[in-house]
Amino acid sequence: MGNTLRGRFAPSPTGHMHLGNAWTALLAWLQVRSAGGTMVLRMEDLDPDRSRPAYAAALQVDLRWLGLDWDEGPDAGGDYGPYCQSVRSEFYQEAFERLAAAGRTYPCYCTRAELAAAAPHASDGEQRYPGTCRNRKVSRTDRKPAMRLLVPPGSISYSDLLYGEIQQNIEQSVGDFVLRRSDGVYAYQLAVVVDDAAMHITHVLRGNDLIASTPRQLLLYRLLSLKQPVFTHVPLLLGQDGSRLSKRHGDLSLTILRRRGIRPEQIVGYLACQAGLIPEYSAVEAKELIACFDISRLAKKPVVIPGNITEILA
Repeated sequence: MGNTLRGRFAPSPTGHMHLGNAWTALLAWLQVRSAGGTMVLRMEDLDPDRSRPAYAAALQVDLRWLGLDWDEGPDAGGDYGPYCQSVRSEFYQEAFERLAAAGRTYPCYCTRAELAAAAPHASDGEQRYPGTCRNRKVSRTDRKPAMRLLVPPGSISYSDLLYGEIQQNIEQSVGDFVLRRSDGVYAYQLAVVVDDAAMHITHVLRGNDLIASTPRQLLLYRLLSLKQPVFTHVPLLLGQDGSRLSKRHGDLSLTILRRRGIRPEQIVGYLACQAGLIPEYSAVEAKELIACFDISRLAKKPVVIPGNITEILA
């Protein structure tokens, strides 16, 4: 494998792909292809309640329609599969057991309602866990516990290729975070670390909504003695209402845009223009952008998608 760059796009198949997903996928793909690296597609279908095989299949159709390919993935195979998180639980279990054996985990019986009451003014689920169960001596029998990581004191820092130095004191800002939910499903923070390490991912490019969770992942890399990748977080695409593009912005899904006659080159060209890779909007194929990709040219501010995007692309 040598020093070949290995990157990945790891979507959650919980809905149809929209422009925000296409933005991240395109930039991650360009980072890999511009370096002559290996592109990995992984389905982060951990959540059994929301993930659907039909969405996973549709995502692959949309990616190929955009002109984005991959070298390893659910359909392509590869040396580090399987490439769907839903069938990788044994890997997460092994990592969890290593942390437990080192005395770094403990059961937490707090419900969501109890946690919300303990921090009623917290925002977007990033409330600090108050440590309610950290020193609990007696187990409860009326409910199954989640399992949390005993977070050590001190700060974690890393250098983001776009945003520079990022630092966070996890104990003070987040507290002990969940590794396994009470229903037995392993948390994203643990799964993504285990998978990226197992798949020898050297570079991770993803949306900056995850920039604050990266220190937690770096802590897990260190506790598990795994090699951490180089991170790049890119600005998000926002709807006219100022919120991050999501499944509820259905009219911005690639399925709808395709039905309206929009071609993939138009979408790629628009995204490339917003990224600063081309000076003005024009239809362009993804492969034509490989030679001009440069992370330092990317904007750091979020991109607002106008309501008349279909007219702009036409």
